[in-house]
Amino acid sequence: MTSAEHNDVLSPEAQVTITGRNVEVPEHFQERVHTKLAKIEKLDPTLNFFHVELKHEPNPRREAQAERIQITATGKGHLARAEAKEDSFYAALESAIGKLERSLRKVKVRREISRSGHRAPKSTGQLAAEFEAEAAKDSAPEQGGRFDVDPYADRIEDVQPGQVVRRKEHPATPKSVDDALSEMELVGHDFYLFIDSETNRPSVVYRRHAFDYGLISLVDTGDDVE
Repeated sequence: MTSAEHNDVLSPEAQVTITGRNVEVPEHFQERVHTKLAKIEKLDPTLNFFHVELKHEPNPRREAQAERIQITATGKGHLARAEAKEDSFYAALESAIGKLERSLRKVKVRREISRSGHRAPKSTGQLAAEFEAEAAKDSAPEQGGRFDVDPYADRIEDVQPGQVVRRKEHPATPKSVDDALSEMELVGHDFYLFIDSETNRPSVVYRRHAFDYGLISLVDTGDDVE
């Protein structure tokens, strides 16, 4: 399904694809996805493609997290991703949209402060916290039990634990620590592996308590380390 406009459905300008892994995606749910993504698009007009994937993950011990949604947003030179698992696809959509919105808001604050070159009256962490609280209000699930019944149902084989189930390779284009932090926020991870453009060393930025970050770099054993 693309972003062609429906008569009464708000749709983003960007292209949208919605897929289900062994799951049928009804039209009314697709319309809901388009409405949510149209609001996300306003936070970053450079976004030109959204991919939304739905998957049912049956697990008797985690029935409250059986429905998974992953949203990948591609923009000009960057990518944002959010994933959520809930007891229904409707709840998972709300949660994933909320995560994506908070990530985009945080990155927007970081970029604005970086461009200004001036000390902000409030810290980046404080501003991000305020944006996150605002986003949480905006993305609160609808009340009234409208989506209590979820029409999805499918079965897949159980995955054995303790196995490497995904391998990824990423381009090792050097980037600054600040850019790495922005990328980490956009993909919704707690850490991000990159090549530090200042030191040319493999490094990892990671999320610490509250809104602080950490940085780990690999050094050759022959280098002098202070």
